[in-house]
Amino acid sequence: MKKIPVIVIFAPTATGKTALTEKLFGQGSLFFKDRAEIISADSMAVYKDMNIGTAKPDLKLQNQIPHHMIDMVSPDVQFDVSEFVEKADIACKEIYERNKIPVVAGGTGFYIRNFLLGLPQTPESDSKIRHQLKAEAKERGLDFMYQKLKTVDEKSAEKINPNDEYRILRALEVFYLTGKPRSSFELSSKLREQYDFFTIILQRDREELYKRIDMRVDMMFDEGLEKEVQSLIEKGYRKEMPGMQAIGYREFFMNLETIEEVKEKIKTDSHKYAKKQYLFMKGIPEARFYRINDENYESVTDIIKNDLVQWCKLIY
Repeated sequence: MKKIPVIVIFAPTATGKTALTEKLFGQGSLFFKDRAEIISADSMAVYKDMNIGTAKPDLKLQNQIPHHMIDMVSPDVQFDVSEFVEKADIACKEIYERNKIPVVAGGTGFYIRNFLLGLPQTPESDSKIRHQLKAEAKERGLDFMYQKLKTVDEKSAEKINPNDEYRILRALEVFYLTGKPRSSFELSSKLREQYDFFTIILQRDREELYKRIDMRVDMMFDEGLEKEVQSLIEKGYRKEMPGMQAIGYREFFMNLETIEEVKEKIKTDSHKYAKKQYLFMKGIPEARFYRINDENYESVTDIIKNDLVQWCKLIY
């Protein structure tokens, strides 16, 4: 069976990956124009009606380059990594069958790592245990459940946001089912064999990245983030729902006194998240790291483009 060639682009929010995909695969590209389709690997871009806070690609870019895995479910629906990998696999196959190049691009390192290496073989969910855990979380609070997880599986807890009820309860469920921490069900250390990957990891100096994140957050508020959140609340979406736990949305439910405090909290949470996302990309086999800044951005993207062209010529 011939391997499917897939370009993978990882970078945290505000690094510049959207601009990179437009330059590489958009209308101005000589080599890749009309030859690629994007599969979004941003975990919150799957949610409908959440546009500003998730920094989805604008319609202009989506019209230039076909995008997949955007606006798939409502904010009250849980969408997990296994669904992402399953649907990304289907999309890659269909794109390749159209004689196009699949490009998996996003900032959710957990999703991309599992796509590259394959899902760990954890046990199937047990409805009775899950019901008991949900009841306990409702009675004693999510922080209590998170602290419980830290005592039995500290490694998993470090990678899970304390507000992510689904993943906290899933990790506890695995422990109660098997007597082993979920983190012991390790991913493979090898890339999946059905694909030929070209993996790009963009890096920026931390302080520069934090400044860009802060500018992005300010822009989101200028574009109407507060109104978007209010609209979601009016539609009946509550703070415990999966989509509403995203950075940029959950902070509105934290009983902060002013909108400036909400804005600053989003910036702080985004800084922490960007740092954490790189942890998921450590040790990816054959990944190519490109360090960029505002001064060298054009020259580095030209290097990436040339590397990709040479790879494509070898693959095709």
